[in-house]
Amino acid sequence: MAIGATAAGCYAVKLLGLSIPAGVLDRPLVRRLAALVPIALLAGLTALQTFGTDQLRLSVDARAAGLAAACVALLLRAPFLVVIGAAVAVTAALRALGRL
Repeated sequence: MAIGATAAGCYAVKLLGLSIPAGVLDRPLVRRLAALVPIALLAGLTALQTFGTDQLRLSVDARAAGLAAACVALLLRAPFLVVIGAAVAVTAALRALGRL
């Protein structure tokens, strides 16, 4: 039942997006919001997954170090796979050291 409701909701959102007149989508404010909203959602999801816990407390652990490593790799203009690899390697290394 949940899968069916989700599928119907996705279809309704897609249909709503297709039924919006082109003149509305060409407005500068709508274009700017369409460019910025995905970035804000991704940043919020990253922050929640990195620093959040199930008890609504702030948690700083190996994931934060992995995120910092990814940021450093981005600042050095590394390719995307290198950024992901750096984050994974730092997180895994810190988790392995923590278990010793």
